[in-house]
Amino acid sequence: MSNLNEVVRAVEYIKQRIDFVPEVGIILGSGLGNFVDEIENKSVLPYADIPGFPVSTVKGHAGNLIFGKVHRKNVVAMQGRFHLYEGYPISKVVLGVRVMGLLGIKTLFVTNAAGGVNEAFAPGDLMVIRDHINLSGENPAIGEEIPQFGPRFFDMTYAYDTELIQKAKKVYEQNGIPYREGVYAFLKGPSYETPAEIKMLSIMGADAVGMSTVPEVIAARQMNIRVFGVSCITNMAAGISKTKLSHQEVVETSNKVKSSFTKIITDMVREL
Repeated sequence: MSNLNEVVRAVEYIKQRIDFVPEVGIILGSGLGNFVDEIENKSVLPYADIPGFPVSTVKGHAGNLIFGKVHRKNVVAMQGRFHLYEGYPISKVVLGVRVMGLLGIKTLFVTNAAGGVNEAFAPGDLMVIRDHINLSGENPAIGEEIPQFGPRFFDMTYAYDTELIQKAKKVYEQNGIPYREGVYAFLKGPSYETPAEIKMLSIMGADAVGMSTVPEVIAARQMNIRVFGVSCITNMAAGISKTKLSHQEVVETSNKVKSSFTKIITDMVREL
């Protein structure tokens, strides 16, 4: 579904207020928004002020576009994202990525809070995303071909950049953080999965499950933006977890690992 006019209007609005070209885009998931404290020389644009931008309605998503520097690199961070379960069409879900792409980013970091499917994982683990499984039936490339957003048909073999994954292994080791890597499964939500669904995901090869990220990655790859992704395992999924699942648990666990998460992202920016 095309939203070229909305994207162009947002880009023009931002360019009137920001005087540099961002190299790196960062999408901050539930409870992970504190990373913005690491950004220097910040300029903050609330989503509500940007033409065409949706407003994040989820607790743990502040709803700001933040420009500045990390390790002397120009970055733009989305402090909060948009989800299909909020009722937004997929063109709105990926609007931020397309805006960042037209602003000039070459690399996108995506982060999220996810449920652990791999029983070797534990809450608080930070899983580097190696690949994903899209079970939503949605794809942001559906519709007319818009040259500004990239070709209609494009390769997803290396959706997550292999060079950046190798660099992440070094960053984890340097910081004494246990390295986890796996496949992220995307479902629409907002209900958490049933135990039977989690068993299915496990059989399919998924290590974590969540309700975001994949549309953004598809949109980024369509624009030939390389991607690095990290899932914060905030809880074990249904049928594995012995407790009732809640969004409060998601935010609380994200907050506990925010220092490790922040270190990984800042060091990965330095490695670019």
